[in-house]
Amino acid sequence: MSHGSSGREEQQEQAEWEGINRLLQHHGFKPIQLADPMENKNLSDVVLLDKKSAAEIKLMLKSLVKDTERRQALIQELIQSNNQLKDEVQQQEARAARQSQRASDLERILDGVKTKIQDLEDDYIAKAAQQQNQMKRLQTDKKDSQKRYRLLEQKVGKEKEVISQLQKRLECVVNEEENRTTRQNKVFQQFCKRGAKESSVLDQQLLDVIDAYETKIQHLQTELRKYKGDTDESSQEELPVRRKRQDKNEVLDATPNYKALLKSYQDQLKESKAQKEQMRQEHVKLKQELESRPTAKELKSCKQQLKRMDRLIQQGNITTAEHGNNENDEGADRTEVEHIDCLHANICRRFLKSICKELNVQDLNDLVPAARVRAKEAEANPKLVKVLSAIKTVVSNQRAPLLQSQSDTVEEQGYELLLPTIEMWAEQLVSLKDLQCVLKKLMLRLVPWHSFGTHDPSSGVRVEHLLLMVDILLKETETKDKEVKKPSQQTLQAIVSHFQKLFDVNSISGVYPRMSEVYSKLGEMSNAMRNLRDLMGLDDSTPPSALVNMVGKLCCSINDGTSQQVQQLLGTQDIESIINRLEEHEEFFPAFQALIQELLQILDVNHLDDVLSTVRSLKLLAE
Repeated sequence: MSHGSSGREEQQEQAEWEGINRLLQHHGFKPIQLADPMENKNLSDVVLLDKKSAAEIKLMLKSLVKDTERRQALIQELIQSNNQLKDEVQQQEARAARQSQRASDLERILDGVKTKIQDLEDDYIAKAAQQQNQMKRLQTDKKDSQKRYRLLEQKVGKEKEVISQLQKRLECVVNEEENRTTRQNKVFQQFCKRGAKESSVLDQQLLDVIDAYETKIQHLQTELRKYKGDTDESSQEELPVRRKRQDKNEVLDATPNYKALLKSYQDQLKESKAQKEQMRQEHVKLKQELESRPTAKELKSCKQQLKRMDRLIQQGNITTAEHGNNENDEGADRTEVEHIDCLHANICRRFLKSICKELNVQDLNDLVPAARVRAKEAEANPKLVKVLSAIKTVVSNQRAPLLQSQSDTVEEQGYELLLPTIEMWAEQLVSLKDLQCVLKKLMLRLVPWHSFGTHDPSSGVRVEHLLLMVDILLKETETKDKEVKKPSQQTLQAIVSHFQKLFDVNSISGVYPRMSEVYSKLGEMSNAMRNLRDLMGLDDSTPPSALVNMVGKLCCSINDGTSQQVQQLLGTQDIESIINRLEEHEEFFPAFQALIQELLQILDVNHLDDVLSTVRSLKLLAE
């Protein structure tokens, strides 16, 4: 009976160890091998355990396996909750970034509106001052114009007197001219027995001869008067009457000379008639030649033949002319556009060579496009000159920064300094970025509590932003002496008594530590509130009551989660069973810890994971 009961116990023990081995294999560990003491006579290779130790080890291994399972599940839950918290934090950060971006945009818009208002005020003041200056200028101009008007009135009076005198003189001259023309017509009628024709060239020439003789006679008469000394005023007044009488006598005395002149003019008239007849005949000949000229079609065919014979003309140096008459021969040497058809081939070749050389053209087919390009460039030249002149005016402005070596001679040197000046401006604009970075660092050091807002890098660096940053630094760092009115003694006593009641102290010396304590607590509370708002993703304007409600909800959810995790870990929901499990764990863990420490010392290992591998290696060595 004892042998049978011992066999059942061995089978039960073996079944329990097999269950433990399955658990170990399920978690990736090697199973524990059971040895028969009858078969293994070498006891140094075998570890003997009593029933109590074996039961404790089995219980310990089961609890360790379950504990590892629970820990793995807990780790997975913690990882999931951590990922969820990270996602929530990222969402809250994105929301906070959007809110800060919106706030910075609003601040930037507000700053822009302020600058615009300031600019409008400055413009209004400048316009008012300009209008006042214009009024003063207009008043001075009015006074000057009145003075000029008076002077001009005086000048007009003088000029009217001069005009009246000139009119009198003009009347005298007109009368003399009329008398002269009447005398010429009388003389002409005496010679030709007819009146003079204005359209006749010969009559006009004859009148000119008569006028020339009259001027000579007048000149001789003046010389005679000079010799005689007849320069009295009475003789000058009677001069027209005497002149008329003398003209009649002189006409009668000069008859032979006029007859010779008339004879010569008759000869000239005959020659002109002969020339006229000759020109008429030439006109008839030219008209006949014009009628005998080829038509447009014949001219096109001739041009084609001329193109074909171009090589022969170049080899033989043949000069051809399209027209053989005298007029075309004379036009062959003329270079006007209307005489191009009459030019010789050598002249055309010379002009073509010079044009090709000037335009740098190797093929005549490219001559017209090159000329068009030059014409377009010539048309665009005024626009470019206008743009360059505008750039020059901007560069030569007194407010514009110039090169130090050439600041005095910008207007004298033309467009040579435009490119280096613009390059210098570009370098200065690039250096504005460095200046902006330095100003930001300075603001962070001097006024870290001030948020200037996020700057958009795509919009570039603007001088207005830099000036605004400098103004902020000046406003924040400037120290102004302000007059502070000294309060009365009663006011100070009332303030001290109020602080004593508020801080519940009896002496004035106790107010200072309580104030510092309150100030430190207030700073800690404000920091804690700000951190909680940032963690919760709330705005800065959220009241503390809403923040407390959010924290309470979060704590309730965390407590519920921890209680559920404890229930899942211990495998029960009853509080008494949880207490029993914890008591069992407190009873089991010290013995298990002592056993493990002894095993670590015996096996000379440092980690619990190395115990099983060391035992297996010892078993293999024993076998």
